[in-house]
Amino acid sequence: MSPRRLFGGAAWLGAALAFSVLAAGAATPRQFERAWPATDFSRLTIELGEVDSGGVPKDGIPAIDDPIFESIADAQRWLEPDQPVIAVTIGAATRAYPIQILIWHEIVNDELDGLPIAVTFCPLCNASLVFERTVDGRVLDFGTTGMLRFSDLVMYDRQTESWWQQFTGQGIVGAYAGTGLRQVDSQIVPFGSLAEAYPAAEVLARPAGGGRPYGRNPYAGYDSVHSSPFAFRDRTDPRLRPMERVLGVYVGGDTVVYVLGKLDDRPVLNDVIGDQPIVVVATERMRSPLDRRRIADSRQIPAAAAFGRKAADRILEFGWQDGRLVDVQTGSEWDQFGRAVSGPLAGTRLQQVDGGVHFAFAWLAFRPETRIR
Repeated sequence: MSPRRLFGGAAWLGAALAFSVLAAGAATPRQFERAWPATDFSRLTIELGEVDSGGVPKDGIPAIDDPIFESIADAQRWLEPDQPVIAVTIGAATRAYPIQILIWHEIVNDELDGLPIAVTFCPLCNASLVFERTVDGRVLDFGTTGMLRFSDLVMYDRQTESWWQQFTGQGIVGAYAGTGLRQVDSQIVPFGSLAEAYPAAEVLARPAGGGRPYGRNPYAGYDSVHSSPFAFRDRTDPRLRPMERVLGVYVGGDTVVYVLGKLDDRPVLNDVIGDQPIVVVATERMRSPLDRRRIADSRQIPAAAAFGRKAADRILEFGWQDGRLVDVQTGSEWDQFGRAVSGPLAGTRLQQVDGGVHFAFAWLAFRPETRIR
Protein backbone atom coordinates (compact mmCIF):
# COMPACT_ATOMS: atom_id res chain seq x y z
CA MET A 1 0.00 0.00 0.00
CA SER A 2 1.33 3.43 -0.85
CA PRO A 3 1.58 6.19 1.78
CA ARG A 4 -0.77 8.27 -0.37
CA ARG A 5 -3.52 5.67 -0.13
CA LEU A 6 -2.89 5.13 3.56
CA PHE A 7 -2.92 8.73 4.73
CA GLY A 8 -4.49 10.77 1.95
CA GLY A 9 -4.10 14.45 1.02
CA ALA A 10 -1.75 16.77 2.87
CA ALA A 11 -1.25 14.21 5.64
CA TRP A 12 0.25 11.86 3.04
CA LEU A 13 2.76 14.53 2.00
CA GLY A 14 3.95 15.03 5.57
CA ALA A 15 4.17 11.28 6.13
CA ALA A 16 6.11 10.67 2.93
CA LEU A 17 8.59 13.47 3.58
CA ALA A 18 9.18 12.57 7.23
CA PHE A 19 9.53 8.87 6.48
CA SER A 20 11.91 9.47 3.57
CA VAL A 21 14.18 11.58 5.78
CA LEU A 22 14.51 8.89 8.43
CA ALA A 23 14.65 5.99 5.99
CA ALA A 24 17.53 7.70 4.20
CA GLY A 25 19.47 7.68 7.45
CA ALA A 26 19.35 11.47 7.94
CA ALA A 27 18.02 11.16 11.48
CA THR A 28 21.05 10.88 13.72
CA PRO A 29 21.15 10.30 17.48
CA ARG A 30 22.00 13.98 17.85
CA GLN A 31 18.81 14.96 15.99
CA PHE A 32 16.74 12.69 18.23
CA GLU A 33 18.34 14.28 21.28
CA ARG A 34 17.53 17.79 20.06
CA ALA A 35 13.90 16.81 19.42
CA TRP A 36 13.61 15.01 22.78
CA PRO A 37 15.76 16.97 25.26
CA ALA A 38 14.15 15.37 28.34
CA THR A 39 14.83 11.79 27.15
CA ASP A 40 17.92 10.01 28.51
CA PHE A 41 19.56 8.66 25.35
CA SER A 42 22.39 7.08 27.33
CA ARG A 43 19.95 4.26 28.14
CA LEU A 44 18.94 2.17 25.12
CA THR A 45 17.83 -1.40 24.47
CA ILE A 46 17.53 -0.93 20.69
CA GLU A 47 19.40 0.63 17.78
CA LEU A 48 18.00 4.10 17.06
CA GLY A 49 18.30 3.32 13.37
CA GLU A 50 15.34 0.96 13.80
CA VAL A 51 13.05 3.92 14.58
CA ASP A 52 11.13 5.57 11.72
CA SER A 53 8.77 8.50 11.49
CA GLY A 54 5.10 7.69 11.28
CA GLY A 55 4.49 11.01 9.52
CA VAL A 56 3.06 12.88 12.52
CA PRO A 57 4.75 14.85 15.31
CA LYS A 58 4.83 14.09 19.02
CA ASP A 59 1.22 13.85 20.23
CA GLY A 60 0.04 14.45 16.64
CA ILE A 61 -2.19 11.46 17.37
CA PRO A 62 -3.60 12.66 20.71
CA ALA A 63 -4.05 10.21 23.56
CA ILE A 64 -7.27 10.41 25.57
CA ASP A 65 -6.33 11.50 29.10
CA ASP A 66 -9.72 12.22 30.66
CA PRO A 67 -11.98 9.54 29.23
CA ILE A 68 -15.75 9.87 29.60
CA PHE A 69 -17.95 6.78 29.67
CA GLU A 70 -21.59 6.09 28.96
CA SER A 71 -24.01 3.22 29.34
CA ILE A 72 -24.54 0.38 26.90
CA ALA A 73 -27.94 1.86 26.01
CA ASP A 74 -26.44 5.25 25.17
CA ALA A 75 -23.63 3.72 23.12
CA GLN A 76 -26.12 1.65 21.11
CA ARG A 77 -27.28 4.87 19.44
CA TRP A 78 -24.02 5.17 17.52
CA LEU A 79 -22.20 1.85 17.89
CA GLU A 80 -23.42 -1.12 15.84
CA PRO A 81 -23.52 -4.58 17.48
CA ASP A 82 -20.87 -6.03 15.15
CA GLN A 83 -18.33 -3.23 15.56
CA PRO A 84 -15.13 -4.16 17.44
CA VAL A 85 -14.40 -3.00 20.97
CA ILE A 86 -11.58 -3.74 23.38
CA ALA A 87 -13.16 -5.37 26.44
CA VAL A 88 -11.40 -5.09 29.81
CA THR A 89 -12.64 -6.55 33.09
CA ILE A 90 -10.90 -5.81 36.39
CA GLY A 91 -12.60 -7.01 39.55
CA ALA A 92 -16.32 -6.39 39.12
CA ALA A 93 -15.86 -3.56 36.59
CA THR A 94 -15.99 -3.97 32.81
CA ARG A 95 -15.39 -1.31 30.18
CA ALA A 96 -15.50 -1.31 26.39
CA TYR A 97 -13.21 0.85 24.27
CA PRO A 98 -14.51 1.09 20.68
CA ILE A 99 -11.87 0.66 18.00
CA GLN A 100 -13.60 3.38 15.95
CA ILE A 101 -12.35 5.79 18.65
CA LEU A 102 -8.98 4.16 19.33
CA ILE A 103 -8.10 4.19 15.63
CA TRP A 104 -7.87 8.01 15.92
CA HIS A 105 -6.25 8.25 19.39
CA GLU A 106 -4.29 4.99 19.89
CA ILE A 107 -3.95 5.43 23.69
CA VAL A 108 -6.46 5.89 26.52
CA ASN A 109 -5.02 6.66 29.95
CA ASP A 110 -7.66 5.33 32.32
CA GLU A 111 -8.26 3.89 35.78
CA LEU A 112 -10.50 0.85 36.20
CA ASP A 113 -11.51 -0.52 39.59
CA GLY A 114 -8.72 1.56 41.11
CA LEU A 115 -6.04 0.24 38.73
CA PRO A 116 -4.36 2.79 36.40
CA ILE A 117 -4.26 1.28 32.90
CA ALA A 118 -3.27 2.27 29.38
CA VAL A 119 -5.55 0.92 26.65
CA THR A 120 -3.62 0.97 23.35
CA PHE A 121 -4.28 0.20 19.70
CA CYS A 122 -1.75 0.32 16.86
CA PRO A 123 -3.67 0.21 13.54
CA LEU A 124 -0.56 -0.59 11.52
CA CYS A 125 -0.02 -3.82 13.50
CA ASN A 126 -3.68 -4.44 14.41
CA ALA A 127 -2.38 -4.65 17.98
CA SER A 128 -4.82 -3.96 20.83
CA LEU A 129 -3.04 -4.26 24.17
CA VAL A 130 -3.77 -3.09 27.70
CA PHE A 131 -1.11 -2.42 30.34
CA GLU A 132 -0.87 -1.40 33.95
CA ARG A 133 0.73 2.03 33.99
CA THR A 134 2.19 1.98 37.47
CA VAL A 135 5.96 1.39 37.54
CA ASP A 136 7.82 1.21 40.86
CA GLY A 137 4.90 2.92 42.59
CA ARG A 138 4.75 5.76 40.05
CA VAL A 139 1.72 6.22 37.81
CA LEU A 140 2.77 7.05 34.25
CA ASP A 141 0.75 8.85 31.58
CA PHE A 142 1.38 7.80 28.00
CA GLY A 143 1.35 9.68 24.71
CA THR A 144 2.34 8.99 21.10
CA THR A 145 5.83 9.85 19.89
CA GLY A 146 4.78 9.96 16.23
CA MET A 147 7.42 7.30 15.56
CA LEU A 148 7.34 3.64 14.65
CA ARG A 149 9.60 0.65 15.16
CA PHE A 150 8.88 -2.38 12.98
CA SER A 151 5.72 -0.48 11.98
CA ASP A 152 4.54 -0.50 15.60
CA LEU A 153 3.57 2.46 17.75
CA VAL A 154 6.34 3.90 19.93
CA MET A 155 4.74 5.45 23.03
CA TYR A 156 6.34 7.75 25.58
CA ASP A 157 5.59 8.49 29.22
CA ARG A 158 5.15 12.11 30.14
CA GLN A 159 6.95 11.74 33.47
CA THR A 160 10.41 10.87 32.05
CA GLU A 161 9.81 11.00 28.27
CA SER A 162 11.12 7.43 28.01
CA TRP A 163 10.06 5.60 24.85
CA TRP A 164 8.04 2.38 25.07
CA GLN A 165 7.28 -0.28 22.46
CA GLN A 166 3.52 -0.76 22.32
CA PHE A 167 3.69 -4.32 21.01
CA THR A 168 5.78 -5.60 23.92
CA GLY A 169 5.15 -3.03 26.67
CA GLN A 170 8.93 -2.66 27.03
CA GLY A 171 10.81 0.56 27.69
CA ILE A 172 13.32 0.93 24.85
CA VAL A 173 14.88 4.39 25.28
CA GLY A 174 15.33 6.59 28.35
CA ALA A 175 15.13 6.21 32.10
CA TYR A 176 12.81 3.20 31.83
CA ALA A 177 14.77 1.35 29.11
CA GLY A 178 14.63 -2.34 29.95
CA THR A 179 11.55 -1.97 32.16
CA GLY A 180 8.40 -3.86 31.21
CA LEU A 181 4.77 -2.93 31.74
CA ARG A 182 2.48 -5.66 33.05
CA GLN A 183 -0.10 -6.67 30.45
CA VAL A 184 -3.74 -6.76 31.51
CA ASP A 185 -6.09 -9.35 30.02
CA SER A 186 -8.31 -7.93 27.29
CA GLN A 187 -10.22 -9.11 24.24
CA ILE A 188 -11.28 -7.48 21.01
CA VAL A 189 -14.92 -8.51 20.54
CA PRO A 190 -18.11 -7.37 18.81
CA PHE A 191 -19.93 -4.73 20.82
CA GLY A 192 -23.16 -6.75 20.78
CA SER A 193 -21.48 -9.70 22.51
CA LEU A 194 -20.02 -7.40 25.15
CA ALA A 195 -23.42 -5.79 25.72
CA GLU A 196 -25.10 -9.17 26.17
CA ALA A 197 -22.44 -10.57 28.50
CA TYR A 198 -21.91 -7.38 30.53
CA PRO A 199 -25.07 -5.24 30.37
CA ALA A 200 -23.78 -2.97 33.15
CA ALA A 201 -20.48 -2.29 31.36
CA GLU A 202 -19.39 1.25 30.60
CA VAL A 203 -18.45 2.30 27.07
CA LEU A 204 -15.87 4.91 26.13
CA ALA A 205 -17.78 7.87 24.71
CA ARG A 206 -16.72 9.75 21.62
CA PRO A 207 -14.64 12.75 22.75
CA ALA A 208 -16.62 15.96 22.39
CA GLY A 209 -15.06 18.40 19.97
CA GLY A 210 -12.51 15.83 18.87
CA GLY A 211 -12.85 16.92 15.26
CA ARG A 212 -12.40 13.36 14.03
CA PRO A 213 -14.80 11.36 11.86
CA TYR A 214 -15.43 8.52 14.31
CA GLY A 215 -16.77 5.51 12.47
CA ARG A 216 -14.49 6.17 9.51
CA ASN A 217 -11.32 4.22 8.81
CA PRO A 218 -8.31 6.31 7.68
CA TYR A 219 -6.48 3.12 6.66
CA ALA A 220 -9.01 1.81 4.12
CA GLY A 221 -7.92 -1.44 2.52
CA TYR A 222 -4.85 -1.79 4.72
CA ASP A 223 -5.70 -5.22 6.12
CA SER A 224 -5.92 -7.01 2.79
CA VAL A 225 -3.69 -10.08 2.89
CA HIS A 226 -2.24 -8.80 -0.38
CA SER A 227 -1.09 -5.52 1.22
CA SER A 228 2.34 -4.78 2.65
CA PRO A 229 2.97 -3.34 6.13
CA PHE A 230 3.67 0.39 6.18
CA ALA A 231 7.17 1.58 7.22
CA PHE A 232 8.44 -1.98 7.73
CA ARG A 233 11.96 -2.17 6.32
CA ASP A 234 12.98 -5.60 7.62
CA ARG A 235 12.43 -8.83 5.74
CA THR A 236 9.07 -10.31 6.66
CA ASP A 237 8.88 -13.89 7.92
CA PRO A 238 8.18 -16.09 4.86
CA ARG A 239 6.13 -18.61 6.82
CA LEU A 240 2.98 -16.45 6.72
CA ARG A 241 1.60 -13.66 4.60
CA PRO A 242 2.51 -10.44 6.46
CA MET A 243 -1.07 -9.17 6.81
CA GLU A 244 -2.63 -12.42 8.02
CA ARG A 245 -4.38 -11.91 11.35
CA VAL A 246 -3.05 -14.30 13.98
CA LEU A 247 -3.88 -15.09 17.57
CA GLY A 248 -0.65 -15.23 19.54
CA VAL A 249 -0.30 -17.47 22.59
CA TYR A 250 2.70 -17.74 24.90
CA VAL A 251 2.82 -20.19 27.79
CA GLY A 252 6.07 -20.39 29.71
CA GLY A 253 8.80 -20.38 27.09
CA ASP A 254 6.57 -21.65 24.29
CA THR A 255 5.11 -19.23 21.74
CA VAL A 256 2.54 -20.22 19.12
CA VAL A 257 0.25 -18.42 16.66
CA TYR A 258 -3.04 -19.55 15.15
CA VAL A 259 -4.09 -18.10 11.78
CA LEU A 260 -7.57 -16.63 12.18
CA GLY A 261 -8.55 -17.46 8.61
CA LYS A 262 -8.10 -21.14 9.44
CA LEU A 263 -10.58 -20.88 12.31
CA ASP A 264 -13.57 -20.01 10.13
CA ASP A 265 -14.50 -23.68 9.72
CA ARG A 266 -13.20 -24.77 13.12
CA PRO A 267 -14.15 -22.10 15.66
CA VAL A 268 -13.19 -24.20 18.72
CA LEU A 269 -9.77 -25.81 18.91
CA ASN A 270 -8.44 -27.86 21.83
CA ASP A 271 -4.65 -27.84 22.06
CA VAL A 272 -1.71 -28.17 24.44
CA ILE A 273 1.04 -25.53 24.57
CA GLY A 274 4.03 -26.58 26.62
CA ASP A 275 2.38 -28.54 29.36
CA GLN A 276 -0.79 -26.42 29.50
CA PRO A 277 -4.05 -27.54 27.86
CA ILE A 278 -5.73 -24.59 26.14
CA VAL A 279 -8.78 -23.92 24.01
CA VAL A 280 -8.91 -21.41 21.16
CA VAL A 281 -12.38 -19.88 20.79
CA ALA A 282 -13.40 -18.01 17.62
CA THR A 283 -17.17 -18.40 17.74
CA GLU A 284 -18.08 -14.73 17.23
CA ARG A 285 -17.56 -12.41 14.26
CA MET A 286 -17.15 -8.66 13.99
CA ARG A 287 -16.35 -5.93 11.46
CA SER A 288 -12.75 -5.37 10.50
CA PRO A 289 -11.80 -1.81 11.51
CA LEU A 290 -9.18 -1.65 8.73
CA ASP A 291 -11.12 -2.72 5.64
CA ARG A 292 -13.63 -0.26 4.12
CA ARG A 293 -13.68 3.51 4.55
CA ARG A 294 -16.75 3.13 6.79
CA ILE A 295 -16.13 0.52 9.46
CA ALA A 296 -19.84 -0.38 9.38
CA ASP A 297 -19.39 -1.46 5.73
CA SER A 298 -16.30 -3.60 6.35
CA ARG A 299 -16.13 -7.36 6.01
CA GLN A 300 -16.66 -9.72 8.93
CA ILE A 301 -13.66 -11.34 10.63
CA PRO A 302 -13.36 -13.79 13.54
CA ALA A 303 -13.04 -12.58 17.13
CA ALA A 304 -10.66 -14.98 18.86
CA ALA A 305 -9.16 -15.64 22.29
CA ALA A 306 -7.45 -18.54 24.07
CA PHE A 307 -8.02 -19.88 27.58
CA GLY A 308 -6.59 -22.55 29.84
CA ARG A 309 -8.81 -25.66 29.87
CA LYS A 310 -8.42 -26.51 33.54
CA ALA A 311 -11.48 -25.84 35.70
CA ALA A 312 -12.84 -27.43 38.87
CA ASP A 313 -9.68 -29.58 39.17
CA ARG A 314 -10.19 -31.23 35.79
CA ILE A 315 -9.09 -30.78 32.19
CA LEU A 316 -12.03 -29.95 29.98
CA GLU A 317 -12.55 -30.71 26.31
CA PHE A 318 -14.62 -28.16 24.40
CA GLY A 319 -16.83 -28.41 21.35
CA TRP A 320 -19.19 -26.32 19.20
CA GLN A 321 -22.65 -27.91 19.27
CA ASP A 322 -25.76 -26.34 17.75
CA GLY A 323 -24.30 -22.88 18.00
CA ARG A 324 -23.21 -23.35 21.61
CA LEU A 325 -19.77 -23.65 23.19
CA VAL A 326 -19.94 -26.58 25.61
CA ASP A 327 -17.51 -28.78 27.51
CA VAL A 328 -17.75 -32.53 26.95
CA GLN A 329 -17.27 -33.49 30.61
CA THR A 330 -20.22 -31.61 32.15
CA GLY A 331 -22.22 -30.21 29.23
CA SER A 332 -21.91 -26.70 30.69
CA GLU A 333 -22.30 -23.83 28.23
CA TRP A 334 -19.59 -21.18 27.99
CA ASP A 335 -19.36 -17.74 26.38
CA GLN A 336 -16.50 -16.23 24.39
CA PHE A 337 -15.18 -14.55 27.52
CA GLY A 338 -14.36 -17.93 29.06
CA ARG A 339 -17.30 -17.91 31.49
CA ALA A 340 -19.61 -20.86 32.16
CA VAL A 341 -23.08 -19.36 31.78
CA SER A 342 -25.18 -22.47 32.44
CA GLY A 343 -24.82 -26.07 33.57
CA PRO A 344 -22.94 -27.66 36.50
CA LEU A 345 -19.97 -25.28 36.13
CA ALA A 346 -22.04 -22.07 35.88
CA GLY A 347 -20.10 -19.18 37.40
CA THR A 348 -16.70 -20.73 36.65
CA ARG A 349 -14.25 -18.65 34.64
CA LEU A 350 -11.31 -19.89 32.57
CA GLN A 351 -7.94 -18.11 32.69
CA GLN A 352 -7.13 -16.21 29.50
CA VAL A 353 -3.69 -17.13 28.13
CA ASP A 354 -3.36 -15.34 24.77
CA GLY A 355 -1.32 -12.31 23.82
CA GLY A 356 -3.87 -10.80 21.45
CA VAL A 357 -4.80 -10.74 17.77
CA HIS A 358 -2.25 -9.04 15.52
CA PHE A 359 -0.95 -8.97 11.97
CA ALA A 360 1.49 -11.83 11.40
CA PHE A 361 4.40 -9.63 10.34
CA ALA A 362 4.38 -7.77 13.67
CA TRP A 363 4.06 -10.82 15.91
CA LEU A 364 6.83 -12.64 14.04
CA ALA A 365 9.10 -9.57 14.02
CA PHE A 366 8.96 -9.24 17.79
CA ARG A 367 8.75 -12.98 18.52
CA PRO A 368 10.63 -14.77 15.70
CA GLU A 369 10.88 -17.98 17.76
CA THR A 370 7.13 -18.49 17.32
CA ARG A 371 5.75 -21.80 16.08
CA ILE A 372 2.82 -21.68 13.66
CA ARG A 373 -0.08 -24.01 14.39
